[in-house]
Amino acid sequence: MNIKDMTANLDLTKHGIGTGAHRLRRPVYKDFLPPCNQGCPAGEDIQAWLDLSQAGEYEAAWQKLLENNPFPAIHGRVCYHPCETACNRAHTDEEVSIHAVERFLGDLAMEKGWVPKYDAKPSGKNVLVIGGGPSGLSAAYHLTRLGHNVEIHEAGPIAGGMIHFGIPAYRMPRDELQREIKRVEDMGVKIVLNHRVEDLMAEKAEGSFDAVFVAVGAHISKNVEIPSRDARGMMDAVSFLKSVESGEPLKIGRKVAIYGGGNTAMDVARTAKRMGAEEAVIIYRRDRDNMAAHDFEAEEALEEGVKINWLRTIKMIDETTYSVEVMELDKDGRPQPTGEIETLEADSLIMAVGQETDTNFLEKVEGIEFGKGGTVIVGGNMMTSIDGVFAGGDMVPTDRSVTIATGHGKKAARNIDAWLRGGSYHAPEKHDVVGHEKLHLWYRTLAPQVEQGTLPLAERMGGFEEILHGISEKEALFEAKRCLSCGNCFECDGCLGSCPEDAIIKLGKGNRYRYDYDKCTGCAACFDQCPCHAIEMYDETSFK
Repeated sequence: MNIKDMTANLDLTKHGIGTGAHRLRRPVYKDFLPPCNQGCPAGEDIQAWLDLSQAGEYEAAWQKLLENNPFPAIHGRVCYHPCETACNRAHTDEEVSIHAVERFLGDLAMEKGWVPKYDAKPSGKNVLVIGGGPSGLSAAYHLTRLGHNVEIHEAGPIAGGMIHFGIPAYRMPRDELQREIKRVEDMGVKIVLNHRVEDLMAEKAEGSFDAVFVAVGAHISKNVEIPSRDARGMMDAVSFLKSVESGEPLKIGRKVAIYGGGNTAMDVARTAKRMGAEEAVIIYRRDRDNMAAHDFEAEEALEEGVKINWLRTIKMIDETTYSVEVMELDKDGRPQPTGEIETLEADSLIMAVGQETDTNFLEKVEGIEFGKGGTVIVGGNMMTSIDGVFAGGDMVPTDRSVTIATGHGKKAARNIDAWLRGGSYHAPEKHDVVGHEKLHLWYRTLAPQVEQGTLPLAERMGGFEEILHGISEKEALFEAKRCLSCGNCFECDGCLGSCPEDAIIKLGKGNRYRYDYDKCTGCAACFDQCPCHAIEMYDETSFK
């Protein structure tokens, strides 16, 4: 059989095969979007700052990180790192511990006294930010980088919002939190504390503000109607955590019941144990597979002696006696009552069934549109129905987390900046996401992620010392080097070494390569050799 007969039924466009003048497909260097970047609610260019970290250029990595997120020491601790959930490295051994490297950079920056580098011409515009939580602080930071004057009005006695009052110190130490906030102040942002805004439009006019960003956090606990003859020792989760943070005396008794199954419920139970409760029992209407809390939160709570009564709901309260109904899941995973009642004794009950925002002060603004749970309706540019009034974070209908709120602050800042300058902001078009199936990991080696140390269990109940430890420079360097550079060339020379026609020209460090298409036969050897899929093969007819 001759070559013609052998190739008669072969679709060369699928196999990337061609020779000389009959080249059927052409290799093209292309950048793709790594899944970690896509998964980050704050919009960090994770791959870029990991690349700089690999080279030991830590300050440059920190500066690159700060272009999108001003609080690496915070997010390296409290973010639930969806970037790692998306990481392609998990298909080889374990995902890159992105949060650990981020925390390392954030802590190192405070140790070294690094300051943000940016070049912005003063705009002469003034922006009022209502709320000093993560979304408001993020917006203030990014607006300052864009050249505007910013003033934050915060109702509470300290900035930080729910990071400070809703996340216990064993997860987010207060010193690191306040030092990251101070960096924003040092950039020129004025933070006015103990200042509750009652009339938004009057405040805007009196301060001669050109725009307003409303970022009030979800500090109000939701109400749940439970028949009660005499509910003693009943409080809500937010008030409880705030009282603990403020050092107020609390009488919670020997046994504490917590109603709810989210991350806040886990934090409340663990905090109650630290406040002297001998027993902390979570009552939750779903099972562990369907709980609102992240699994590691429940695991840590259980490690610390918290008990969780799954598939239970409170039906009646009589002083310190609770009638609890057993639930069962239907075929759709939703809890349904069984009629079976159990009795539980507890000295106090803490309600942790979710929070809402206090938007009463916005009801005075004619034309503001509201959604469910007191949220405010905004457009794609984060602006409300009132010209020049923007909103974000817990104020708008969205999932709630510190990182989402921080991302909202950045997005709002860019839209406010564009609006103040008489234009509109258009986010750059994103590249296609590169999945694990597109990688060609010819150099694959197993290198499991660095394990972060933890405070021994026996030492946790004595106070609020941070549980999860940071990593060393050596460990951060190792962890950063585990990044596969998905979708973007890192100049490994794989294509250069594999080309049989010498059609690839190396342009020097940082400049990558280019093709000499007069020599290229379209054999796709470079494509097959590229580990990170930074080369794509295109039908030759598309270039004619």
